[in-house]
Amino acid sequence: MFERVLVVCTGNICRSPVAAAMLRQALPAKQFRSAGLGALVGQGVELTARGLAEADGLDVSDHHARQLTRDMLAHADLVLVMSHGQRRAGGELAPEALGKTLLLGKWLDDGQGRDIPDPYRKSQEAFEHVHQLLKEATGEWVKRL
Repeated sequence: MFERVLVVCTGNICRSPVAAAMLRQALPAKQFRSAGLGALVGQGVELTARGLAEADGLDVSDHHARQLTRDMLAHADLVLVMSHGQRRAGGELAPEALGKTLLLGKWLDDGQGRDIPDPYRKSQEAFEHVHQLLKEATGEWVKRL
């Protein structure tokens, strides 16, 4: 059903590449890619996010940030975003993709859903909090994919 999943955040260096790696590790038969609405194109995963990912056994060493395009949205079976604002922005880029664009945190908070905040340029504790949210959110998606 959902074979090609695109995970989107802002810069494509903190949240989306780590979430995609978590999903890829749990469901290796499916394709998980990531992109950013304001991608820091070509950059690798931010050092704090990378350290947390590697501590969990995730390989994010080959990641290079990519800018989100209409074509990426069209190619994906499911698009997972970090916030309602990102869902709207993706819908502005490709209105036809809005119906397949959902929050990564959709199943958190007893199914109420929640945004996953951007830890970029914040404290170690902020990164750890976001990393934990990514683990919980991707774990819930794994059950449904």
